Amino acid sequence: MSIITLRVYGLLINEQKQVLVSDEYIRGDYFTKFPGGGLEFGEGTRDCLRREFIEEMNLRVEVGEHLYTTDYFQESAFRKGQQIVSIYYLVQPLEEIGVPLRDKAFHFDEAQLTIYNERQEIESFRFIDWEDFSEDTVTLPIDKIVAKMIKESDPALLLARR
Repeated sequence: MSIITLRVYGLLINEQKQVLVSDEYIRGDYFTKFPGGGLEFGEGTRDCLRREFIEEMNLRVEVGEHLYTTDYFQESAFRKGQQIVSIYYLVQPLEEIGVPLRDKAFHFDEAQLTIYNERQEIESFRFIDWEDFSEDTVTLPIDKIVAKMIKESDPALLLARR
């Protein structure tokens, strides 16, 4: 029996040509990734991404152009024996971002550390300037492919396509 997990991620590039990333501390490991998460039974990929942005950032987004879907075997970083298929879209915020945005990676406040003790996960968000953004910015293998792919694009064209 094979188990395949579908994940959906959004690339949010703002008008200042900065890329939004999520810094997460999960079960003792640090990850920098694109915002998003797992597809739930009964929802489509775009609905999943809208839900994930609301759950993680209390942010309504418009889901735009499809960028990439995993086209090779990738085992889950969290669950051995499970395959991950990730789908990436450009997204555009429909309102101002209300969650605190951090200036540096893994900058968690006291309230988040308290939550970690209960849930074993912490998440914060930050923008990375286009010039500083690269595949080395993100942790997960599929994210690295997408980061390289978008970095080879013109950020102005990406903004126009979302």
